[in-house]
Amino acid sequence: MNAPANLPRILLIDSNVYFAKRLGDALKQQGFDVVPSTQAAYALTMLEWNAPAAIVCATNLREMGAYEMAPILRADPKTAGIPLIAVGGGGDQALLEAYRAGCDDYVDRRRSPADIAAHIRSFLVSRQDGFQPTQMLSTAETALSGSLSHLDLPGVIQMLGQAHQTGALHINAADADGIIFFEGGEIFHAECGTFFGDEAVTQIVKTCQSNASGVYKFVYGATAAQRTVLRSATDLLLDAMREFDEDERNAEENHAEKESS
Repeated sequence: MNAPANLPRILLIDSNVYFAKRLGDALKQQGFDVVPSTQAAYALTMLEWNAPAAIVCATNLREMGAYEMAPILRADPKTAGIPLIAVGGGGDQALLEAYRAGCDDYVDRRRSPADIAAHIRSFLVSRQDGFQPTQMLSTAETALSGSLSHLDLPGVIQMLGQAHQTGALHINAADADGIIFFEGGEIFHAECGTFFGDEAVTQIVKTCQSNASGVYKFVYGATAAQRTVLRSATDLLLDAMREFDEDERNAEENHAEKESS
């Protein structure tokens, strides 16, 4: 399998040499050229002369991990556009923590190396196909679309925010048929069935998390007549993930009670 022409090299930063070797081999199977490093500080010096297509960095490094590296990358115009994928041992909350730190994606290192490599490739291909600067045009005729199995909804929302986009994000997943409007990267208005505003955003995200599949389409330049969402995207995503976790726990408890009765 050959990697796309503009996804040739990945800088892999992890102090666990055994894990890095296994993940590196899996990434090579996906068609990438892998440059390993055990220290993030040293890896940063490599960016001056050999910028990679993406950086995959562990979160638990002793001196500097993915969360600490993110603001350094984003502060330099030369490296601000390099995708940073954090690799750690947490769940959905860790994903949001990674987004808040400035990372572009998060992968649980407890998954198999082959699974992680496939996720990374899907993420980068989706990012390449959907978020190229030449496609970020503020015209209603230009649309971005993709599969939520390649890039989950929180990732899409974070990317649109970071790119300061204005337009309408249409989402269809299971029984959720919703729309989220952005103004300069901020969520401006949302609708989903009988829900509006903050509740609509929460409902859409929870449904997408439950099904882990669906499709989205972003129409550049589309605007809403009135603003119904006043909270930040990060706060809304945190609330949605928290409610999703609570619903999952309640469902498990109810199932356990039925089996014991």
